[in-house]
Amino acid sequence: MSLTVSILLRNSKSLRLSTVSGTFSSKSALRRIAILNGDIKKLSPAVQDFIEKSVNLCKPENVHICDGSNAENQHIINTMVKDGILESLPKMDNCWLARTDPADVARVESRTLVVTKRKQEAIPTPKSGIQGTLGNWMSMEQWKAAIQERFPGCMTGRTMYVIPYSMGPVGSPLSKIGIELTDSPYVAASMRVMTRMGSDVLDVLGNGEFTKCLHSVGSPLPLSRPLVNNWPCNPDKTIVTQCPETNEIVSFGSGYGGNSLLGKKAFALRIGSTIARKEGWLAEHMLIVGITNPQGVKRYIAAAFPSACGKTNLAMLTSTLPGYKVECVGDDIAWMRFDKNGVLRAINPENGFFGVAPGTNMETNPNAMKTCEKNTIFTNVAKTSDGGVFWEGMEKEVSPDVSITSWLGEEKWTKSSGRSAAHPNSRFCCPASQCPTIDPDWESADGVPISAILFGGRRPYGVPLVYESFSWRHGVFIGASVSSEATAAAEFKGRVIMHDPFAMRPFFGYNAGHYLEHWLSMEKPGRKLPKIFHVNWFRKNAKGGYLWPGFGDNIRVLDWILKRCEGEAVAQPSPIGLLPKPGSLNTDGLNDLDFNELFNLPQRFWQDEVKDLETYFSEQFGDDLPNKILAELQDLKKRISHLGSDY
Repeated sequence: MSLTVSILLRNSKSLRLSTVSGTFSSKSALRRIAILNGDIKKLSPAVQDFIEKSVNLCKPENVHICDGSNAENQHIINTMVKDGILESLPKMDNCWLARTDPADVARVESRTLVVTKRKQEAIPTPKSGIQGTLGNWMSMEQWKAAIQERFPGCMTGRTMYVIPYSMGPVGSPLSKIGIELTDSPYVAASMRVMTRMGSDVLDVLGNGEFTKCLHSVGSPLPLSRPLVNNWPCNPDKTIVTQCPETNEIVSFGSGYGGNSLLGKKAFALRIGSTIARKEGWLAEHMLIVGITNPQGVKRYIAAAFPSACGKTNLAMLTSTLPGYKVECVGDDIAWMRFDKNGVLRAINPENGFFGVAPGTNMETNPNAMKTCEKNTIFTNVAKTSDGGVFWEGMEKEVSPDVSITSWLGEEKWTKSSGRSAAHPNSRFCCPASQCPTIDPDWESADGVPISAILFGGRRPYGVPLVYESFSWRHGVFIGASVSSEATAAAEFKGRVIMHDPFAMRPFFGYNAGHYLEHWLSMEKPGRKLPKIFHVNWFRKNAKGGYLWPGFGDNIRVLDWILKRCEGEAVAQPSPIGLLPKPGSLNTDGLNDLDFNELFNLPQRFWQDEVKDLETYFSEQFGDDLPNKILAELQDLKKRISHLGSDY
């Protein structure tokens, strides 16, 4: 038994309780409990059964079936204000601020597990003596024990919200439906923003299949310990589990978005990727953006970066080059499948943005700032004395006579305190429809056609600004090789380079080696495969300054990528892929740009990179690494040996 699982199961007393989809003897729970909103009789038998078993298990005081209406949302908001979970931001239009318990501020990767009968179905077998980093596994029996330890009576005194939601446009053949049961009004309000939620989803569902999602903050009433910031949670017992076989997600102890908004990473990526594998499509941690060049040609790209590495900024990019239009389909997740004509088409399964606040401002991402001016729930940002919000990066946008209260409640905060005003992982949760550059086809039931796929991360040294893969197989290898500095979106500390294959390391729903095989299997006759690129906005010079201006100037890289999609001969071979030919990248106006340093390939760096990848693949993937990926690594090693001579 792994250390993670053994800690999670500590003090478990019984295995008698089945999972949520198991069998319970009582059939009278829904006849005994008050239904505050909705008609339980109008739900399908399967939905009724799910609710009844969960009521028996969790013992809520009452049940609220969400309809998604404005009146309902206002009622839920008012409830949170009354309970001290939210406070109004009067400077803004229908905006609210939540401050969490400081122990509940990010995804808990170490306590996020995939539940399967066999361990190899969930995670690769690492080298003996090596701690695996490609996910955590829990057996069915351990899962039942973990549920038994946590869930009986966990909603006592609280309302159970029944949240019917669609991942993707309601009724689209590319969309999937989930039902989340939660005792958190914060989750209910946020899911209304992040998904298509309400009665129309139940109408489309009918008697069809759905993903069962059960969530509790793990803080029954009366309280056994005082709350911090009026934020109910149970950090010592937090667990986020996904069971592909039973199509269930069970989460306990955390109210933070990534752990509690179960339509997001848990469904859209972990469960979604397992469904995608079975059905022959892709569920990916990718933004989707449409780019129209000055000639009027529009193409869509998808891009995978680890959290807090610029996905939202790229998705809402404001071009510094005249004549370009950039429109956002989604900033975080893409579901993609090939149509009957062999074109890869993508939808954004989400309905809102759950963006990282620090660093976002009118200079770096004006569209994001405009998007969250209204109808937004902010979490763990600072507030201003005039009723607005503040976070690091907004210094030029706040009047000097305005005082700041930090996310920790420190009044009259200043930089001299030595603490940040907003938590590094503080968030804004706002409707995607409010984005000034939202794409007109962002809710197309058929999805949008993808011409290029980008991978990237924060690589301060050695990795060039952009390069193109030699082939689809080489592109899959590039995706498997993604590395980046760790970010505040998870519980890791400090600035260390971490491997993050496909930017999916925290989100794989099944064995990562099998995931790579699935990507390789997409190459079939008749398919119009997108080109694959790697980008790095974050390379630094010897003094630690960024070599590339980034943000709106990233359109210059996208311009070159679009030229490659049009078949223009603007690339030249290098040992790692196809680089821009000198003069092919539009650098007009960037007078201080060091082009040579941006694309320099230090042989020692790349030799070390190859060695690091050899170690990583051997230790983490073991025998589950596809032979084609290993062959690509060996080919790279040979090419690097000629660096400076044949290239």
